[in-house]
Amino acid sequence: MWCSMSDYNLQKIDDYRWMIPRSGEMRVPGIIYSSRELMKELKNDESPAQVSNVAHLPGIVKYSLAMPDMHWGYGFPIGGVAAFDLNEGVISPGGVGYDINCGCRMITTKLHYDEVKNVISDLTHCLFRDIPSGVGSTGQLKLRQSEVKEVLKGGAVWAVKNGYGSQSDLETTEEGGRLESADPGCVSDRA
Repeated sequence: MWCSMSDYNLQKIDDYRWMIPRSGEMRVPGIIYSSRELMKELKNDESPAQVSNVAHLPGIVKYSLAMPDMHWGYGFPIGGVAAFDLNEGVISPGGVGYDINCGCRMITTKLHYDEVKNVISDLTHCLFRDIPSGVGSTGQLKLRQSEVKEVLKGGAVWAVKNGYGSQSDLETTEEGGRLESADPGCVSDRA
């Protein structure tokens, strides 16, 4: 648990930036953007440890960063930011944000910037309109409770079997799209 600013040898850069210097196997330092008042709020939060942990990832460039809204997340702190070298770096789902769009996927298109630069606003609107995302989003698929349990057990494999994906999706998804140890009985009906 992060109890004080000295635990990470936190160094004040200026009124709104704090550095966690490289130590151990950190590849880069961490920088937290925050006021002194907000830093006091972190006394019971482990997000600075996550800033340090992100700084250990292969291919990270320059710094592991945390914005003023940082708080404990899944891997990265919420409000954490990091850039990674294209050839030496990693892609971390914890850096995408589970609460923003669970199951984020990267896609490529044959579109070029010059072709879409004048319609980016319209394109963005259409994507948000047509792709359910975020907590509480809704879509066309409605499942009974028993079917939800099947989804929890089968993961992306269930989606592919039911026509919502392709075999190539499973080939490029961690664990083949399904955790062997998944136990829907551990999830309450309310959740």
